[in-house]
Amino acid sequence: MRVYNTLSRQKEEFIPLEEGKVKMYVCGPTVYNLIHIGNARPMIVFDTVRRYMEYKGYEVNFVSNFTDVDDKIIKKALEEGVTAQEISQRYIAECKKDMAAMNVKPATTHPLATEEIDGMLEMISTLIEKGFAYPAADGTVYFRTRKFEEYGKLSHKNLDDLQAGHRDIKITGEEKEDSLDFVLWKPKKEGEPYWESPWCQGRPGWHIECSVMSRKYLGEEIDIHAGGEDLIFPHHENEIAQSEACNGKVFARYWIHNGFLNIDNKKMSKSLGNFFTVREISEKYDLQVLRFFMLSAHYRSPLNFSADLMEAAKNGLDRIRNGASNLKHLSKNALTEQITDQERTVLEESGRFVEKFEASMDDDFNTADGISAVFELVKYINTKTDETSSRELAEQLYQRMEQLCGILGIILEEKEEILDEEIEQLIAERQAARKEKNFARADEIRGILLERGIILEDTREGVKWKRA
Repeated sequence: MRVYNTLSRQKEEFIPLEEGKVKMYVCGPTVYNLIHIGNARPMIVFDTVRRYMEYKGYEVNFVSNFTDVDDKIIKKALEEGVTAQEISQRYIAECKKDMAAMNVKPATTHPLATEEIDGMLEMISTLIEKGFAYPAADGTVYFRTRKFEEYGKLSHKNLDDLQAGHRDIKITGEEKEDSLDFVLWKPKKEGEPYWESPWCQGRPGWHIECSVMSRKYLGEEIDIHAGGEDLIFPHHENEIAQSEACNGKVFARYWIHNGFLNIDNKKMSKSLGNFFTVREISEKYDLQVLRFFMLSAHYRSPLNFSADLMEAAKNGLDRIRNGASNLKHLSKNALTEQITDQERTVLEESGRFVEKFEASMDDDFNTADGISAVFELVKYINTKTDETSSRELAEQLYQRMEQLCGILGIILEEKEEILDEEIEQLIAERQAARKEKNFARADEIRGILLERGIILEDTREGVKWKRA
């Protein structure tokens, strides 16, 4: 398995620290509102990476945090006149609902920043003792960026270039030693949540939170650290500096970053009116369509979100699900149980699509090519099965599809939606009209149902329906 490592800017053979085990940390969302589709991309991508690792036999310790103390959370709490904890707990619950709807597996651990303050105080104290950090007179604690000689190794940024882009910053009258130094601990402001520390009543900087949570739940060295490419600098760069300065060990072996998500070829922003939450998308589409859309491009590529591309994803997912549905029907109505020798050859031949899928995923988790292999498998199945196929063949081919789609987190069976009684009666009435050769009435009922968002399909297995 080869993985593109942001650190080396090349694909590398994946070799875990401990055989058969993977320690993986993914930066989670800051919980001050419903998650948007930009948040959804890393959730879906790295859930799929985890699923493939598990498919390959690895035991994956997957840690993804919730940032539950932050300026945005505090601002929202002050606006609503509630506590910051109330805001974060509300949106953690909502985030978990959206993750479940996207079929994102819960992490092995979902740590909260506010529950790991003691570990942050400990790490900051160690950094001060080692000379990598210093407290200013107002109680702010800064990290000495230049003291960490490898600073910039992830983002490939030059310290002198960074220096030129900064101007000296003063915090409450105290000047940093260097404008590149970043905050590990900051004093509280009026009305903000705070914790006691040796330096002041305050709260942690954002970067220290992930370093501490990763160390506590995965250890000082981990296999994979992942997140969106917007986190490479400064967040992940600062995590490396803190963790390696404190622990004296390589922090993470492989750094994996997903590309940006644009909306109609523009950056997503509230000011442009092209900002979509996952919840809003769920009102128009099954979130399996969103998941399928996200995986239809390579995770490192920029991804453009549009109504047309979502429709294309919906049609693609329908093709796969229809193939699975046909196999279910063949299995249920099979005339013979046992697989024949000829069918066994068909089953064995279908294995080449599994091999193609695995080759795609082994090459830096190329889900786009993986999905192509699934489409080829569906096409092959459709040409090699019919009403004469045995139950055993239909079931084994279905299991093959289910296994590959399961790695992608794609659920083959759509949730059954209950039609209200009136619509069910109309479908039954249409069937009766067709039997009586009253085709005008049958067409009229089809039109009525279409107006109500129900599309009928007359198939050889009977009438099927779906929502428009």
